[in-house]
Amino acid sequence: MTNNKFDFTKINDDCIKCGKCKPVCTIFNINQDETTSPRGFIDLLGAYKEDKLNLDLNAKNIFESCFLCTNCVEVCPNDLPVDMIIEQVRFDIAKKFGISWYKRFFFFLLKHRKIMDLMSTLGWVFQTCALKLDDNKQSAIPRFSLPIVKKNRALPYANKISFLNKYPQNIKALKKENNKTKKNKVAIFIGCMSNYTYTNTGDALVTILKKLNLDIMIPKKQLCCAAPAYFTGAFNSVDYLIKKNIEYFETWIDDVDAVLIPEATCSAMINQDWEHYLHNQIQWQKRAKALSSKMFMATKWLENNSNLVSLLQKSNKKFDELVTYHDPCHAKKMQGIWKEPRNLLKQNYVLTEMSDSNRCCGFGGLTMQTEKYELARAAGLPKATMIKQTKAQIVSAECSACRMQITNSLYISNVDVKFQNPIELIAKALD
Repeated sequence: MTNNKFDFTKINDDCIKCGKCKPVCTIFNINQDETTSPRGFIDLLGAYKEDKLNLDLNAKNIFESCFLCTNCVEVCPNDLPVDMIIEQVRFDIAKKFGISWYKRFFFFLLKHRKIMDLMSTLGWVFQTCALKLDDNKQSAIPRFSLPIVKKNRALPYANKISFLNKYPQNIKALKKENNKTKKNKVAIFIGCMSNYTYTNTGDALVTILKKLNLDIMIPKKQLCCAAPAYFTGAFNSVDYLIKKNIEYFETWIDDVDAVLIPEATCSAMINQDWEHYLHNQIQWQKRAKALSSKMFMATKWLENNSNLVSLLQKSNKKFDELVTYHDPCHAKKMQGIWKEPRNLLKQNYVLTEMSDSNRCCGFGGLTMQTEKYELARAAGLPKATMIKQTKAQIVSAECSACRMQITNSLYISNVDVKFQNPIELIAKALD
């Protein structure tokens, strides 16, 4: 189990004298409360470290108000890891106050894929009883108030067959290239939301890889990347999911050139947070780091390691629809990925930038979407306004969490814009 406390001796003084993070902090922009600004978090966490602050319900509420958007980390002149500190203290919160029953049930499902598959199938069968589906927007509106879920919001819904169950484990290229330095084979790690709800993201990635004439592997025993549990402080689930995935990936990783992940959060979790979490489990950390050298966000690898740009340029499909791009926090701020998806899209689409593509959409994780939904709602409305002002017909981002949150914000704001993953748009240009 990881040590959940940092040394705040130097951090406190550096941070309190600054305040550069406040204008970009997602929660501070909502409530203008210094307590929940990044430097407020660090000051309180410093007091907690020195046993001057009790971890009571008020402190719990404050520490759970952070969206973990990493805006503060991006602008901090001292590179203070505010997000990591918050993630760590949430472990203490979970230990002291426990984890809500529905979260425990959700994390149980993430660890047991077959049961999750069954629940998803049951959800698909019965969901129209409680939800009004909009296939065009890939969203659903509750017909009445549900436990944990408020009525007036747009939600994702289950597909009939999950992505992992839709395809065989290996899909052969039609024509194999003779390249001694490459295997010409890539694997797909699909996020949970794209596996069960936004399955057309995975479908589109398969289409692209077929056009690139690559062998495709879809590892069937992959589990959740552990991000939802990590952001909630459910470290027992995190430990299980990370280690099970590492052990499984190691059995086939040498057979592929890369593992493509069409999800910013999953990619950031695997490439960065696995190592952070395993900081005091050195052997496991080394194994995670060895794997990360082959793990890529899909658009980054496709632009830098394939001839996709050339194929898109040769395509006769040019679209007049305006597309605006939202930068997921886990893509641009955590991984420096923002040029690649835009460069791929601009080959066939007209791109228009919103006023602040880097502003957090307000998803914030499982707690924010349930117990603190009003904060997520408030954080999302400015993003919907920015999208409307572009007059775009499509908003795109390589992140299903952003997709869920932005789709809801657009619905609440009555903005008729469709959300599509850049992978979907690219595949459409190749068909």
